[in-house]
Amino acid sequence: MSSENGAPRPEGDGGAEGAPPEQLALIRESVRKAQVPRAKPRTWRGAALAPRLPVARVLVDKGVLHLDRYFDYAVPAELDEQAQPGVRVRVRFGAGRGRVREGRREGGGLIDGFLVERRAESDYSGPLAALAQVVSPEPVLSEELLGLARAVADRYAGSLADVLQLAVPPRSARAEQRPSPAPLPPPKPPETASWGRYEHGEAFLQALASGGSPRAVWNALPGPLWSEELARAVAAALASGRGALVVVPDGRSAARVDAALTALLGAGRHALLTAEAGPEKRYAQWLAVRRGSVRAVVGTRAAMFAPVQDLGLVAVWDDGDDSHSEQHAPQPHARDVLLLRAALDKCAFLLGSWSCTVEAAQLVESGWARPLVAGRDQVRRAAPLVRTVGDDDLARDEAARAARLPTLAWQAAREGLRHGPVLVQVPRRGYAPRMACDRCRAPARCRHCSGPLQGQDAGVLRCGWCGRDESAWHCPECGGFRLRAQVVGARRTAEELGRAFPAVPVRTSGREHVLDTVPGTPALVVSTPGAEPVAEGGYAAALLLDGWAMLVRPDLRAGEDALRRWIAAGALVRPQSEGGTVVVVAEPTLRPVQALVRWDPVGHAVRELAERAELGFPPVSRMAAVSGPPAAVAEFLAAVELPPDAEVLGPVPMPPTPPGRPRRAGAPPPGEHWERALVRVPPGSGAALAAALKTAQAARLARGSGEAVRVRIDPPDIG
Repeated sequence: MSSENGAPRPEGDGGAEGAPPEQLALIRESVRKAQVPRAKPRTWRGAALAPRLPVARVLVDKGVLHLDRYFDYAVPAELDEQAQPGVRVRVRFGAGRGRVREGRREGGGLIDGFLVERRAESDYSGPLAALAQVVSPEPVLSEELLGLARAVADRYAGSLADVLQLAVPPRSARAEQRPSPAPLPPPKPPETASWGRYEHGEAFLQALASGGSPRAVWNALPGPLWSEELARAVAAALASGRGALVVVPDGRSAARVDAALTALLGAGRHALLTAEAGPEKRYAQWLAVRRGSVRAVVGTRAAMFAPVQDLGLVAVWDDGDDSHSEQHAPQPHARDVLLLRAALDKCAFLLGSWSCTVEAAQLVESGWARPLVAGRDQVRRAAPLVRTVGDDDLARDEAARAARLPTLAWQAAREGLRHGPVLVQVPRRGYAPRMACDRCRAPARCRHCSGPLQGQDAGVLRCGWCGRDESAWHCPECGGFRLRAQVVGARRTAEELGRAFPAVPVRTSGREHVLDTVPGTPALVVSTPGAEPVAEGGYAAALLLDGWAMLVRPDLRAGEDALRRWIAAGALVRPQSEGGTVVVVAEPTLRPVQALVRWDPVGHAVRELAERAELGFPPVSRMAAVSGPPAAVAEFLAAVELPPDAEVLGPVPMPPTPPGRPRRAGAPPPGEHWERALVRVPPGSGAALAAALKTAQAARLARGSGEAVRVRIDPPDIG
């Protein structure tokens, strides 16, 4: 019988009634072996509903703001057991009222989503479409993770679906089928060890081990012990029967904390969540955390949403690193997400770094966190000697005008190479990123697109925008034919140092090839900021060249960021008692340079915070950036209902994106001219500002306005 009309098939149509006996036997055997048919992702015409809680509240995977809400779907009886809160589902989305048959909505494209809740009734008065499919019975979205994602979406004026894309990794069926290991019992409380170097360090560990929730801003002493100290903090939280989460800026830092935890507690007590692991292994580790098999997590930025059960400690290392700022919407910062988790879960919080950001200083100034610092005697014993080379020194130094290194830096490098490796930090990668006329110092520009000319290894000039080679350049200002480097890159520096120290090996570490470690034998290690490898036994000396290149950036955080990068390099150098020396080529009267000489990043952050409070700059105030084409920005600002105490700064033109160069996050597309306006509110009005901007953006998207407007809460760079 046909399932469509019930009419018998003719004998000649190949039906079962006209088949020979052996074919009938094969059909019966196939039916006997067939599994129960699964629910197919099609319309559920006439399907029976679940007898209990027949309504499923679903969050569809649509990251647009005007659809940032839940949608109700009917639960078919065949999916009743699998359709539990937290599972991944597929639903038909976009079916209108015109597609209704027998009281049920049909049609619409299939889309992924999460089942949030089962209900007895729906608030929607019309007919409901049915769940098309339960992708997996694994509940990946817990109530705690959903609450955290909603808090992050509200803070950053984003959609819940966008946050969950960051929080829940893509599914791997093979990883779900494998069982997670059994959880291990809590370890014993760790010994204080190097935490004893800090005031209140021992008390902090004891509070964690006893089940307390201390909150601290930790200014770590220079040296390699920071990863071991983080591991002991995690072990103390595990000893209390709770979980722990550590977020670090990159895979190299995660590997060091991973090794320290393995050495302290053994294998199987923590999970490492980094992109280097691959999708399947990462998802398997994430599932082990969600299932409660592992109670501690170490990872990079995406691990800030790790579903650690019974969370007792959240920690972030080096919160000033740009890698902690997510580039995908709504662009949350790991530090702020962990602050939300500490408040929602009422757990301990630890913010650690060799340096100190203004946000960290504000946490201490407000009384929300306590300082965890070492005494000045401990700092002097652990820090290297810092010497400066300013403009006056360079003017009197004949060698500095003719060579790459000032005399003081050259002497420090020569002395350091007698005892071990020497680190050379160069703020720019490449060979000669900027060229200028040797006679009048006019910047060298491309004849075709006016882009900056860059020197290459073989002496060839190439445009940094269009990529064309320039073989016959001459200065349009004075007619000169000779060029000089305005900024010298890491490769050019390595070449010049190789000629100055011909018997010493030269290693480079940068964007193309980042070294993790180098041996403790004499060598010159040329690195860009953030790519410095760790030397066995520490560097004998460090040369911080072209400090002005980091200090003159037109950014509010230029001084703070330069100091952070200098201290990160200096922390890899041996203590002064062992001959460790750092030479920084920068004006010694500048505040960041003075803070480096004194090794006082906390004092620098406190003074920066006081100045920003007077001027009303973040983090004392909350700020949002609205960018886009001029007409679209003006229309958006006219439509948004800002809080009464909001102040609009601008709009002002944004720097255009040069053709052929990679586009930065938030920058205009090549060839387009955008404007940016900053909206500032005092403390206490940040939530109202985010809600107003989100409402205006949702209304704009619902109307289908043409030109895009980008909204970012707490932009990292405001000029």
